[in-house]
Amino acid sequence: MAVKATLEKALTINLDPQIYGTIAEIGAGQEIANWFFRAGGAAGTIAKTMSAYDMTFSDEIYGRSDRYVSRQRLDAMLDHEYQILHQRLDAKRGDCTTFFALCDTVRARGFRDTNSDACKGWLGVRFQDTPRGEPNQIVLHVKLNDDTNAEQASAMGILGVNLLTAACYHRQSLAELMPVLMEGLDRRRVEIDMFHTSGPAFCKAEFDDRICALELVEQGLSDVALFGPDGSIQQAADVFHGKPILVKRGSFDPVTSLHMDMLVKGREAFRSDHGANADGLLEVMEITMNNLLVSEGKVNKEDFIARADVLQAMGKYVLISKFARFVRLSEYLTKYTRKPVGMVLGVFLFEELFQEKWYENIPGGLLETFGRMLRNGLRLYVYPQGDSEGRLRTAYSAKVPEEQRKFLEYLIGLEQIRETGLGDAKVTFTNSYAVREMRQSGDQGWREMVPKEVLEHPRWK
Repeated sequence: MAVKATLEKALTINLDPQIYGTIAEIGAGQEIANWFFRAGGAAGTIAKTMSAYDMTFSDEIYGRSDRYVSRQRLDAMLDHEYQILHQRLDAKRGDCTTFFALCDTVRARGFRDTNSDACKGWLGVRFQDTPRGEPNQIVLHVKLNDDTNAEQASAMGILGVNLLTAACYHRQSLAELMPVLMEGLDRRRVEIDMFHTSGPAFCKAEFDDRICALELVEQGLSDVALFGPDGSIQQAADVFHGKPILVKRGSFDPVTSLHMDMLVKGREAFRSDHGANADGLLEVMEITMNNLLVSEGKVNKEDFIARADVLQAMGKYVLISKFARFVRLSEYLTKYTRKPVGMVLGVFLFEELFQEKWYENIPGGLLETFGRMLRNGLRLYVYPQGDSEGRLRTAYSAKVPEEQRKFLEYLIGLEQIRETGLGDAKVTFTNSYAVREMRQSGDQGWREMVPKEVLEHPRWK
């Protein structure tokens, strides 16, 4: 079915008299172009296909580069191919043609490869939506999960046809465009972990980078989305590589002074533990999809943007993930860096980790869960909090089942679980739920329990 559907898409484009362009592919054969040739009528669509594998040839065409599978190389390819296409053909057929340049640079599996994480690449299309109109662009970063080079090349071919189809016929809305990209594919074969659009064909509000990235996670095309402090989509593998990381998980609805005090105390403990190895520390605020869901399992995207706005205004990275379990978040973070990694959490959330729901489907139970979560030197930094009875609970006095007490003491003794210093007395006995309740009831005292960046945001003014 995938072959038939992909051929039909390629033929539809070939028979469209307005669409004409260039396909340039590096790293996985010329699988995209091959679909258009197999479909028939390719002369109506393709001005040129090429594949500059040799680095010297590639540098001569696209300019020198330190990294050949990179966003920079893809941008150079799109710039060159679109410009030369436009220069040579605009006078001849520009009044009735929408030009495109479809390019990719990929690291597909080699015959000696053993690391599947190395198989990834960049794919993009620059195109006009009207003759002589301003160019638009869609860029993807993908991970290739098939076991062989041939299968990965085939997946890239299908994805390339899907991308051009989406750009030509499904660009009116994000909800319409994104599902087209994975038709004939699934997550076992391809993961799309970055999606960026630009140009007049795309509504800026709907195609906001953060909304696009959130949609990738929501639709299951990616497990995570990472945004930099400036709101731009970032590649987690690149940002986290070789960096110490400190993560604070929460709903941040809204961000409270308690959240920030947890981070401050966690940072102090982290730096005390790791010294110079903590230099260049990345502070990441992580929100699971579960914390973004509202009624009927839907995500309120405006609400998400508001939370992200505040966190980014405070200079933080924002990570959206599908990792409800802490163990999956831990495994993801430690995959990309050998530097220290820490998670900051309040004592109440820490106590939940000892509940059966977090390890009921893991064969080794509690022991395996903590073993996997704390491997590679990851540490949990537990922030003391006051309970409803006015008592301060710490990692040492956490309420866990009696039969697990010795295990807790063992992990504390190994210093894989660390207690942070005492927090600000004004916030230690509060929580996010109480702040939301106060705001909803009209109690203005909530305004004293949040950072100024919250009060400055239109959603909470």
